[in-house]
Amino acid sequence: MNNNLIQIIKKMKTTNLFIIAALLLIIASCNNSVGTKETDKQIIIESVLVGDHYLPNNDVISNFPIDEAAKIKIVLANEINPDCFTQETVQLSGNLAFDYYFIDNKTIQFDITTALKALTAYKINIPQGKNSKGGNVINSYTGSFVTVLDSTVKFPRIPDEELLTKIQQKAFNFFWEFNPYSASGLAHEGTDHSNEIATMGGSGFGIAAIPVAIERGFITRSQGLERLQKIVTFLSAETTDRFYGAFSHWINGETGKVYPFSPKDNGADLVETAFLMEGLIIARQYFNQNNKEETELREAITSLYNNVEWDWFRRDGQNVLYWHWSPTYGWEMNHKIVGWDECLIVYILAAGSPTHSIDLPVYTEGWAKNGAMKNGKTFYGITLPLGPDYGGPLFWSHYSFIGLNPKGLSDQYADYWEQNRNHTLINRQYCIDNPKKYAGYSADCWGLTAGNIPDGYTASSPTNDVGVITPTAALSAFPYTPAESMQALHFFYYKLGDKIWNEERYGFYDGFDLNKNWVSNNYLAIDQLPIVCMIENHRTGLLWNLFMSAPEVQNGLNKLGFTVK
Repeated sequence: MNNNLIQIIKKMKTTNLFIIAALLLIIASCNNSVGTKETDKQIIIESVLVGDHYLPNNDVISNFPIDEAAKIKIVLANEINPDCFTQETVQLSGNLAFDYYFIDNKTIQFDITTALKALTAYKINIPQGKNSKGGNVINSYTGSFVTVLDSTVKFPRIPDEELLTKIQQKAFNFFWEFNPYSASGLAHEGTDHSNEIATMGGSGFGIAAIPVAIERGFITRSQGLERLQKIVTFLSAETTDRFYGAFSHWINGETGKVYPFSPKDNGADLVETAFLMEGLIIARQYFNQNNKEETELREAITSLYNNVEWDWFRRDGQNVLYWHWSPTYGWEMNHKIVGWDECLIVYILAAGSPTHSIDLPVYTEGWAKNGAMKNGKTFYGITLPLGPDYGGPLFWSHYSFIGLNPKGLSDQYADYWEQNRNHTLINRQYCIDNPKKYAGYSADCWGLTAGNIPDGYTASSPTNDVGVITPTAALSAFPYTPAESMQALHFFYYKLGDKIWNEERYGFYDGFDLNKNWVSNNYLAIDQLPIVCMIENHRTGLLWNLFMSAPEVQNGLNKLGFTVK
């Protein structure tokens, strides 16, 4: 208290109590010489420290220790009246309890009294605006810190071959068990989608997985045959929508009618059709017994393939194939199928068709863009033969190669084993380099591809990295990077298994973000089912051998100038 004012009060008579009270009120408002002007109520955040680390606005601190008390220090750009700062000014997620106090009129420290949990994201939020005491936050702030991984092993260790079989079986069960369509037997798009939606591409991957399931003992041959008979009968029915022999991206799994994928995508999808045919050809080659049931199945599959008018999708004879056609909007989607991406299989199946084939110029001028799909640059010291810088999402090296064997496969543009292996290694090395400093990214935890993200869906890649790892990326890359993929599998299952694995459902969830402590809790056909197929190609080459044995496939490769060793 001001000494002069104290002396004045002492000399005053009790009859002047009213004046004394007024003076005391003035003294209190001074609050250690800090006034109550509006500027003293303005809370301007200069910096935030968590422990000894500065945490910039909208940034994340990774690997924060949990074996010591957490302290958060907020430094302001100006002195304020401490009475204008309240507990509600700062919001901490995770139900954290804390004590806070002013070190000085510009610095507030929060001592967290709740024990932190491993591998958990905690958010600090200071919203802009006034609090209940009149303090006014001028510049809002948001930051997060993510605690270290609990590195304990979550499940008993088992031999790697047994683990691979377990992963395949759980992923296959998505197709086999999660199926509400009594009429069609097709694959559901995903566990978070409408029950009406069946996916053509995902169904192709599920069909390709049936021989794997039979060989691994998940189902019997008669069970697999019965399911395929249902699927092929449904696809062949006049009530199931087809457009020049091609199917749509989504259909109603009970009625066969188009379920629009987007407003103008309510007709043919040639790429999804190719993935479906890839699976059907694999199944046709597998069910090769000389009996009535399997013979009729093979004939029906061949008919479905031969009825696809691949050449019609040249759109009036252009030397390129088009992805979409709509009975309502025609060619308005205007999406040419050009490389490099997941669509190589479209051109091979189109070239191999005995009824509606395409010629070499459609491939060279359309898909290969007269060589413009080449890359040839190096990333992290690894040469990328084709495609955009850093290679794009990893599903580009999976979907066409569920059946197409890249070993010894080459043409004038690339060696496709080198392409797929190097693409995978670049994607992995990007995650190790981790330029965005995302929590968890490492040699153990890698893989960017299409899948669920916290606010929707995206095709993740090094040039579109939102912090989400999708297990199918590394697991479906087993043929190309067996040691690296096994390293990732061990981490996903043994270290993160309590968060991202569901024993009662279909194994690994679709994706996870360790920065936000987010797990998708959902499954997608186009992510789960390639795991089954590509792991089997790594283990036995079963699907590669089946698909490459088809005469149409060999004809297509020969016609387009491929060399197969």
